[in-house]
Amino acid sequence: MSARASRPATLLGSLLAALLLAGGAASAQTRPSDAKPDDYARWESVREVYFPDREIEDGSAFLTLDAPYRAQDAALVPVTMKATVPEDAGWSIRTLTLLIDGNPVPLAGKFHLFDERKALEISTRVRVNEYTLIHAVAETSDGRLLSAERYVKAAGGCSAPAMKDPQQALARLGRMKLNLPQSVPADAPVTAQLLVSHPNHSGMQFDQISRTYVPPYFIRSIKVSYDGKPVMDVETDISLSEDPSLHFTFQPKGPGELDVRVTDSKDQVYTGDWQVTPQPAS
Repeated sequence: MSARASRPATLLGSLLAALLLAGGAASAQTRPSDAKPDDYARWESVREVYFPDREIEDGSAFLTLDAPYRAQDAALVPVTMKATVPEDAGWSIRTLTLLIDGNPVPLAGKFHLFDERKALEISTRVRVNEYTLIHAVAETSDGRLLSAERYVKAAGGCSAPAMKDPQQALARLGRMKLNLPQSVPADAPVTAQLLVSHPNHSGMQFDQISRTYVPPYFIRSIKVSYDGKPVMDVETDISLSEDPSLHFTFQPKGPGELDVRVTDSKDQVYTGDWQVTPQPAS
């Protein structure tokens, strides 16, 4: 065979090899976990701290955890927890706990829920200190624990410097913004986004000017209520990102006020309230 005849075959072979390599890379990025035995050993230690002597079942049939395989910014890693419980199930989810296994303080948020909805979705942004498993653990109304996991490649999120100027951050401390759909349906689940201005210092960030570490200063709790009734209480710690963002759902049965109360690690309290007027279905 001439060199001219063999060249297309060689190029075709190279192209097929490249496609196979790309397919393998894509598969690697979408597979559920790159976790190693050490990651699971660490998870055993973490679960014993937060759920001592309790069995945790595989909850993948009801619970999903979404996070980027390779995070663009380790200090602002988006995470979404979704739960769907069959309508005929005799149980619901009462609490969702989000844990970043490899962080100095794994707890990013413990979300206490106050209704019997069968479907829910909660999104936030977290710091990730090193390549690690992330776990979502749901506690059900009948006392079981269900878990989902995701492996994330990110590092340095807990020590990353603040994005805002300290004086600017102080001037906006505790300010809140609530984003709602243009039209809020009556007696149907509504997704809201709560934004809270707060530096959420982890205690691991180094100030290049003072040559000292910035003391930890972060939001400890977020309480949300509607029309005087609790919607969600959140316990948080240093794994939550700067200027926390929280997407959550609630179900307004009529006009009312959505109230938010935020408490930080210096026991400072910030409040916000928004009037919500649901529209009847057309």
